[in-house]
Amino acid sequence: MPEGAYHRTLKAVAEVIEGDLEDLLWDLVIYRYVLQRVIDVLWDLDVVPEKSQIHQMFYNMLRGYGFRAHVARNIYSTAIALVESAKDNRGSKPIVRRLSARLDYQDARIDLSNRTVRIILRDKWYILRIRHRDEYIEKFKGLKWKEVHVKYYNARLYVSIVFETRYKLYTPRGVVALDVNLRHVVSYDGSKVRGYRTRFIDALSKKARAEDIQRKYPKRWRYNEKILNRIRELHRKSRNIVTDWCRKFAKEIVLKARRHGYAIALEDLEKLKGSFSGKNSKIVWKLTLFAYRKLQESVISKAVEYNIPIIFVDPRKTSSECPRCKSKIRYIGRLGVCHRCGFIADRDKIGAINIWIKVLEAYAGVPGSPPRAPAMKSETRRSRGTKHEGMKKVIKSI
Repeated sequence: MPEGAYHRTLKAVAEVIEGDLEDLLWDLVIYRYVLQRVIDVLWDLDVVPEKSQIHQMFYNMLRGYGFRAHVARNIYSTAIALVESAKDNRGSKPIVRRLSARLDYQDARIDLSNRTVRIILRDKWYILRIRHRDEYIEKFKGLKWKEVHVKYYNARLYVSIVFETRYKLYTPRGVVALDVNLRHVVSYDGSKVRGYRTRFIDALSKKARAEDIQRKYPKRWRYNEKILNRIRELHRKSRNIVTDWCRKFAKEIVLKARRHGYAIALEDLEKLKGSFSGKNSKIVWKLTLFAYRKLQESVISKAVEYNIPIIFVDPRKTSSECPRCKSKIRYIGRLGVCHRCGFIADRDKIGAINIWIKVLEAYAGVPGSPPRAPAMKSETRRSRGTKHEGMKKVIKSI
């Protein structure tokens, strides 16, 4: 991942301490209504107009509902993004169901010291108090905020504040490579292999149960509130299991990389999709991609927070190639055997080692390639080398 500006989001429950909650909810209802109206008009057009034309089409209408100028701009900007995304993906017309609003610096004020957020949608200011742990809020102090999202869901008010942070990388002293499957995540840092048991199978069982209910009641589940709520609950639990485990694992692996000065190597998710195209089980395929995506998002989020370098690796041949001699691995169950050099290891271990080797080959070159390091200066010779040199690990376990 390149250095530069990235976004981090503070998400918390909020309560209204100044202003009426009912008035705020009414403003959110009107916001949702006009946003849907703009979406309906844009959806019926063959081509989405330029933003300047959309401004002329909707600005006076939105101002007529009492919205401030910047809020009106955010409404039609959100509508443009939703419509273009749906049309690009050949989806159906977006339907706005939740009460939410997006505000920028003109319509919100942030004071993390007092845990307050001031917002305005139409003609009233509201002061919200953030309810979260002190140590969590401290992580965002000193960062520049970009926008505020307010959402009302399940009888609770939520606030999300988007901050801009600088992602500054260090020169890694080594790499910890991660190989992911439904049951385990295996890490390899050049000297030690460690396996982490995932909870993806638990999530898969709940998702499979929801699919079974839908097959059992092929028509009734759409209209029966009790059956529909049960299906939604199972899907929600499945998502929560994956999200919770990914966040905990991401924090553990990122702190380990920070402690040792390592970079983290992950398989490229976009190139990984091709390996699932021929799978028999559609539900396993969907959950696997969802789990990989959540794990990648969690690791990247924590890496940006702690400035840990992230390296993406092409997953091709990571499990089918011998780490020693590069010949094809033959498998007996999950045990891989190389008939050429006699290397034997578990499939996940082979994948993690090959990911680690690919990173080293990309940065240090393959055997026989010309050296990439600059010539050693005389000052370096006198000091007997340089401090904190990166990528000095060698393979010890294979």
